[in-house]
Amino acid sequence: MAHKADVLEAWGEHLALGRRRSPHTVRAYVATAARLLDAIGETDWARLARVDAAVLRGHLAARRQDGIGNVSAARELSALKAFIAFAQDRAGVAQPMPPRIKGPRVKKGLPRPVTPDEAVNLAETVEDDASQPWIGARDRAVLLLLYGAGLRIAEALSLTGGALPLAETLVVTGKGGKQRMVPLLPVVRSAVADYVDQCPWPLEGEKALFRGAKGGALAPGLVQRAVARARVALGLPSTATPHALRHSFATHLLGAGADLRSLQELLGHVSLSSTQIYTRVDAATMLDAYRNAHPREIG
Repeated sequence: MAHKADVLEAWGEHLALGRRRSPHTVRAYVATAARLLDAIGETDWARLARVDAAVLRGHLAARRQDGIGNVSAARELSALKAFIAFAQDRAGVAQPMPPRIKGPRVKKGLPRPVTPDEAVNLAETVEDDASQPWIGARDRAVLLLLYGAGLRIAEALSLTGGALPLAETLVVTGKGGKQRMVPLLPVVRSAVADYVDQCPWPLEGEKALFRGAKGGALAPGLVQRAVARARVALGLPSTATPHALRHSFATHLLGAGADLRSLQELLGHVSLSSTQIYTRVDAATMLDAYRNAHPREIG
């Protein structure tokens, strides 16, 4: 019987080296597997390969009691399925197939910005579901630019190799050729750097930074379809689109105290009236939270 540390090390190496997943994804998936091992008290590959849907349902039910939400539960289920498939491969199963179990559903309501956890889960699920590791790294980098820097998808895809290496700020050309400067969080710069390291195409000069599978400029439809698949897997509403990540960037900054003028500059809005919509979105979000939490209904 293998030791727990050996199982987790093998799983982490498979993700990092075999699947070339980001360090963040590796840490999250290894932690998810560790919780399952602790819950079932099992580390033998052959027995792990036989973990069925009933065991996973019970484990996820316990996790829900710990306080995780539907989106996080869906993310954990995805990680657990991948881990069981890996265990089946290590156990010598000819055609590894994880247990068939549907993720939790999210109650549909009014359109709303995605939460920070949902934004990260969306980006990482898109990465995990990609046909090739470098394509997954590419899509994660694009989505983090939308959520972490408030870029429009067209703005992200218009970036060229001349923007490399990324600094703490980035000059973006928006609608009407208007340029603005946006700050880049370390996690965003790291995601882009990870994509650049893996991309099989040369990324210099004025050629597109983000490339399609055949080396041409990446089309926005490819990113939109990848997000559509990921939001179904995570149980997110149909409003969770790439453009919604930009809206969420604005809403979360406003909720954290950003003033409208600064937000206008960050978003590249010509008119302040375009930015003021986020005051209504933020108010609607707070009212929805109040209605859900307050013991009495309000009209």
